[in-house]
Amino acid sequence: MQKPIAIIGAGLGGLTLARVLQVHGVTATIHEAEASATTRTQGGLLDIHEETGQVALRAAGLYDDFLTLVRPGEDAKRVVDRHGAILFDKPADPGSTRPEVDRGELRRLLIESLAPGTIEWDHKLSSVRHGVDGGYDLTFADGSATHADIVIGADGAWSKVRPLLTPAEPVYSGTCFIEIALASAAPDTRESVAAIGSGTLMAVAPGKGIIAHRYADGRVLGYVALNRPEEWVRSIDFIDPSAGLRRLADEFDGWSPLLTAFVTHSDARPWLRPIYALPVGLTWDRVPGVTLLGDAAHLMSPFAGEGANLAMYDSADLASKLVEQRDTEEALTAYEQRLFPRSGDAAARSAKNLETYFGPQAPQSVVALFSHS
Repeated sequence: MQKPIAIIGAGLGGLTLARVLQVHGVTATIHEAEASATTRTQGGLLDIHEETGQVALRAAGLYDDFLTLVRPGEDAKRVVDRHGAILFDKPADPGSTRPEVDRGELRRLLIESLAPGTIEWDHKLSSVRHGVDGGYDLTFADGSATHADIVIGADGAWSKVRPLLTPAEPVYSGTCFIEIALASAAPDTRESVAAIGSGTLMAVAPGKGIIAHRYADGRVLGYVALNRPEEWVRSIDFIDPSAGLRRLADEFDGWSPLLTAFVTHSDARPWLRPIYALPVGLTWDRVPGVTLLGDAAHLMSPFAGEGANLAMYDSADLASKLVEQRDTEEALTAYEQRLFPRSGDAAARSAKNLETYFGPQAPQSVVALFSHS
């Protein structure tokens, strides 16, 4: 009889794991804190890498469906200085091996590929403990409970499963994001939108930046990035969005009005998103019947472009080991032996790139990064 498998979290990683298992006839239940698939928006574009994310989508039997979601022409990149002068301009590559897709559309594809009832929505994990007779007892915020022999933590940065394996916790990186958006139809922002080009604009300087992506339908989404201490992050609020945006704009005094318009005319609620990361090279000792994937295992900044790709690849790799190995512990051991070196490498590159973007040599350091990529 198949051992009960509980996957905590219905992000791209947890969904991919459940899907690849189902392709091989293995069932698993995903427990997700959100009330439904549409509770919140799912962020912007992802470039799906040939060697990781695409491998996972092939294993899930969804590669051809994935191709229908690709957004050609949106992988263009432009780097400018604080005055708006173009320092690097790379046009879109029609043959890119890292095509862009909308995160929400990719998540929907994975959700719709699963057997009905696979996801238990509105199941926020409250606790997970070793069972008296083995396995794990899970309780949820709504008072319900279940038991599983195998528990997979795919529950992101603040994973409730991670403490079973390691006391490590995410640490603030020193950089925070604030979301911005523009409606391209507004007459007073047309020049700013045009300055983006057809893909992503990166206006960076030591300690700060404005990054904006132009979608094919004309929408603009992005964020302000600031290097600030954790005390500043705790103190700032955006209860009054207009006042908050004005305060942000003051951080870019002396910058080109074409750039500051992304802040002053933003029509997005300015959510503050501090960037946290787990220690680079994090590992843990083998604990029977439990492991982690994605951000729960190797949270890093987004500046290596690896987070979603690794989450999906982790999932496909873990699923293959669970299918191939009759012994669960041998499967989890084999998975973690591959997980640790690949996640450590990506986390190190991510930390280095974060410094590249907003360190003392920006924006020339960013130009050099893209010139050699």
